[in-house]
Amino acid sequence: MSNCPNGACFTDQDRMEDLLAQEKYLADGYSTFIPEASCPELRQVLSDNLNGCFNNQYAVFDKMSQLGWYATKNAPQAEIDEAKQKFSQMKQQLG
Repeated sequence: MSNCPNGACFTDQDRMEDLLAQEKYLADGYSTFIPEASCPELRQVLSDNLNGCFNNQYAVFDKMSQLGWYATKNAPQAEIDEAKQKFSQMKQQLG
């Protein structure tokens, strides 16, 4: 007899992918609501929660990466420098 109802078993990788997706979803929600909150105390709570989501998201990503379930490759230094320059220019234009 299988422990999987209807043959639908979730692997550890499936669970980790779901956790990562949920943290991304929560972060998106907090990012939407923080700018709309007029109460400073509420903004702080939401901001703290958003930072918690970012920390959780990174922890899940890092574990998945260690297990080979989320492969990434390092960007070449030239691309990193180009991105820094681009966003630095954007910041100067806005500021």
